[in-house]
Amino acid sequence: MGCTRDAILDALENLTADEFKKFKMKLLSVPLREGYARIPRGTLLPMDAVDLTDKLVSYYLEAYGAKLTVLVLCSIGMQEVAEQLQETLRKGECAPSTQVQTTLHFVEQHRAALIARVTDVDGVLDALYGQVLTEEQYQAVRAERTNPTKMRKLFSFAPAWNLTCKDLLLQALRDTQPYLVVDLEQS
Repeated sequence: MGCTRDAILDALENLTADEFKKFKMKLLSVPLREGYARIPRGTLLPMDAVDLTDKLVSYYLEAYGAKLTVLVLCSIGMQEVAEQLQETLRKGECAPSTQVQTTLHFVEQHRAALIARVTDVDGVLDALYGQVLTEEQYQAVRAERTNPTKMRKLFSFAPAWNLTCKDLLLQALRDTQPYLVVDLEQS
């Protein structure tokens, strides 16, 4: 387990059962950063602290997952627990964000740029159809009106993807947007 993940788990384990329930309920309504999906209610409510920590990190990655945890803790009146979590992260006991960044996959590192700059989303979708995307997911992305909203919708499925799925997305981008990928690799 990573240090940030451990810090989030420690914070959640410091909550009483009622406080933990409030945390999960608030997590269902707290505003999220653009491009991030909400953990489904049916998945979230039965989780214990360990499962929720894993889900927070898989949905939001470690850095944003920790910030979101602090935000939710503060909004339910648990400032002391939130401050302890922030202090643990601030002390440098966890890896600096530059180290976390290097472990991210290309499509995660360049998420914002891909959302803004991919122009042939349909070509990417066609490459991913059947291997990464189901018919329903494919149609949901195609239904969006603009390329950025299509890419945001595509990225909303990413938390469930494994490394192979991300590699397939990267390959689809290389095939349909080679100059964009080269530009991002050099940046």
